[in-house]
Amino acid sequence: MDADDLAPPPAPAAGFTPRPLDPLSVAELERYIGQLEGEIARARAAIGAKQAVRAGAEALFRR
Repeated sequence: MDADDLAPPPAPAAGFTPRPLDPLSVAELERYIGQLEGEIARARAAIGAKQAVRAGAEALFRR
């Protein structure tokens, strides 16, 4: 038996719990994907806003 066999699977990201997909129909899966894509877009927008604030602060302190 390898040590890898004893290691627990990686924990999901904090705040995210994967849904069981087996009971979902195709239409429900497509709706779920749309929701996830919307959440990804929202997270990317937040990243962009934070990067813009940081860039502004760095520019201010470089003067």
